[in-house]
Order: sequence, then C-alpha cells, then structure tokens
Amino acid sequence: MLDQSAAENGLVMLSERLTNSPAFGVLFREGMEMVEETAAYLDGAGRTEAKTLDRAASLTYATESMRLTTRLMQLASWLLLHRAVKEGEMTLTQANREKTKVKLTAAEPGASDLIEKLPPTLRDLIARSMALQAKIRRLDATMHSVPEPVPAGNPLMPQMDLLKAAFER
Repeated sequence: MLDQSAAENGLVMLSERLTNSPAFGVLFREGMEMVEETAAYLDGAGRTEAKTLDRAASLTYATESMRLTTRLMQLASWLLLHRAVKEGEMTLTQANREKTKVKLTAAEPGASDLIEKLPPTLRDLIARSMALQAKIRRLDATMHSVPEPVPAGNPLMPQMDLLKAAFER
C-alpha cells in the first residue's frame, strides 16, 4: 500500500534507491562471499584447528561456530530478500512483512575472554560478520523506517498559524 501511494504521489522512495544502488550490490557480494568463506573454513581448516583445542576451547569453538553460522544465515536471508526487491520479484512492502522472520540481532558472540582462545581465522570471521551485521542493521533501519506523512495543502500553513496565534495574543 505504501509502495502504491508513494508511486502515485511521484515520491522517490529512499529504500528503493538503496536497494538498487551499487552499494547494495557490494554489500550483497560481501555477505555471500563471507557465507562461502565461512563454510569452506569450518568444513576444512577450521575442523583441523578445532581438533587441536583443549576441551573448554573446543566447546567455545563449537558454540561460536554455530553462532557465526546462524548470524550469517540471517544476514544472507535479509540480503536475498532485498535482492528480490531489486529484481522486481517482490515489493518492499512484501519484503518488510517477510523480514520479520529474519533476526538481525541473533547470535551475538560470547565473552571476549573465551573468543580470544579461538583460532585467529575464526576470530577474524566472527569480527567481520559482526561488522557486516552492523552495516545491514543500519541499512535496514534506514530502508524500513516509516516516512512521515506529507501534510496536504500549503506546507507554510502550520507556520502561518503559529505566527497568527502569536500576534493575536
């Protein structure tokens, strides 16, 4: 409904501009590459590194790798939803309804003293995924904020009414 009224009024939706921007394309590629990189690491070198950890660090490794995977899957879901908007497969209103299933605050990492015991590559992936999550959360807040309703009529009338009221006293 918001999409139609904005188009009918000739308004430019910032959210549509952001989704179609080159910056979104870069963010999308960054997110998808991080998903692939993480999967390759956890399936390969990460598995080998995990075997060398002591019991407590191994438990932290398992917990943090699950959190990392969950975080990245949520971010990838958000990115794919908005790519569908960009491709015209759904409207922003539809994406807004669907994004309620995506948890952009999910899977925050554990205590930093535990994270420090993890292999450097996993720590790097966690930090980069948190930075990506912060970018996406900012973009999401910008794209899905509800615009202020545009008052009908002369936009100067509220100011004129204030002046009139001030001089009538």
